[in-house]
Amino acid sequence: MKPDVAIIGAGYVGVPLAQVFADAGRTVVLVDVKQDVVDALNRGESHIEDVPAKQLKPHVDAGRITATLDYDVVRDADAILVALPTPLTKQREPDLSMVLEAVRRVVPRLRKGQVIVLESTTYPGTTRESVLPILESTGLKVGEDVFVAYSPERVDPGREDWTTKNVPKVVGGITEACTRRAAELYRGAVDEVVELSSPEAAELAKLLENIFRSVNIALVNELAQMCERMGIDVWEVVEAAATKPFGFMSFKPGPGLGGHCIPIDPFYLTWKAREYGFYTEFIELAGKVNENMPYYCRSLISQALNHGKQRSLKGSKVLVVGVAYKSDIGDTRESPALKLMELLRNAGSDVSYHDSHVPELNGERSVPLEPSQYDCVAIVTAHSGIDYDRLVDDAQLVVDFRNATGRNGSGNGKVWKL
Repeated sequence: MKPDVAIIGAGYVGVPLAQVFADAGRTVVLVDVKQDVVDALNRGESHIEDVPAKQLKPHVDAGRITATLDYDVVRDADAILVALPTPLTKQREPDLSMVLEAVRRVVPRLRKGQVIVLESTTYPGTTRESVLPILESTGLKVGEDVFVAYSPERVDPGREDWTTKNVPKVVGGITEACTRRAAELYRGAVDEVVELSSPEAAELAKLLENIFRSVNIALVNELAQMCERMGIDVWEVVEAAATKPFGFMSFKPGPGLGGHCIPIDPFYLTWKAREYGFYTEFIELAGKVNENMPYYCRSLISQALNHGKQRSLKGSKVLVVGVAYKSDIGDTRESPALKLMELLRNAGSDVSYHDSHVPELNGERSVPLEPSQYDCVAIVTAHSGIDYDRLVDDAQLVVDFRNATGRNGSGNGKVWKL
C-alpha cells in the first residue's frame, strides 16, 4: 500500500502525528534510523507514552501505519513531514545536522506535487535559508512543482486534554500556494489550522510560546530565592496571586527546566538575533536564572542537612524522588533532576532515585520508596501516584522543590521547601 504521508522521525512528535493521520484514514509510513524502533512499531508496540499500543496496533494491523529505515518510501508519499531533533551544540548553538541530512536524503526521491513540511523546532529563517536551497537543487520549482512549509510541533507529553489532534496547527509556507497546500494536508487530520504569512512567522511563533514560559518560570524561580531569604512561603504567594481573575497567569517555581523545548528553544532565538546585531538580554537572563536552579537546590539540600541533621552533603544518603522532567510521564530529556544528582554526587553524597515512570536511568535502577532509609529525601518531580503525607511521616528530612507536600509540609519542621 502506497503511503499518503511519510514522517521522518519516529519520536515523540512523529508517532502522535502518524496516529492522527491514520485516525483520519490516511496511510502513513514512519522513517527512522533505529532498527529496534522500526521493528517494534511494525509489531504495533509503541515507545511513546502518548500513543499506547492499544491505539497503535489496530492501525498497524490495518496497514495504515508502517515503519522503515528506507528513505525510498518517500517517493510515493503525497506529503513528507520532517520531525527530527534540533539540539544545541556544547557551545549552545543550534545543531540542524539531523534535519539537513534528512532533507538531503529526500532530495533524490522528490517528485512533482509533493508537500514538504518541517516540524522541528528551530530559529526563524531555517526553512527558507537552509532547507529551501537543498530542495531547489533538484530543479523543481517551489510553489509550483513542490510545496514547502513550516508547521511547528506543539506536543506536551502526558496531556490528554490537548493533543496533536485538537491543538491548533500553525502553518507558514514559502509561497501562498505552499501555505494553502500544507494547510489542506493538516485540515484532513487535525481540528484547526492557522495560516501565517511566512515560515519565519511560524518559526518565531513556536519560539515565543516557549520563551514566554521560560521567562515567567525564571521570574518565579528568582522570587522563590528571594522569599527564602525573607522567610515568606513563595507557594502561598503564588497561590494568592492566582486568585485574581484577570491580569495574572500562574507559574510555579521548581528545580529547573526540562523537556526538549523550554530549556533549549530560547537559545535558538538568541543565537539568530546576534546575526542582526541584536542581543536578547531579557531572554538570556531568564536562561541564566533557570540554569542556576539545580545549583541553588543543591545548596538548599545542604542547608537542610546542616541545620536539620547536623550533617554535610559528603557522606549523606540522599533519595531523589522523581527524575522525569514533569509529573506522571517517563521522559527525562533535559530533566533538572539529572543535573541535581550530578551535583550531589560531586559533593560526595550517596544518591539514589525513585521514579516508577523511569525504572532505569543511565544504567541505574529506580529503588523502592523507603524514605526512612535516607538522610534526606528530595522531591524533584511530583508524580501523582505517591502518598506525600506518608512520605513526610516516614522520612527523616524532606526537601520539597514542587510543593508536593502541601500544607502538611509547610507546617512540618522536617520539611524544607523551595
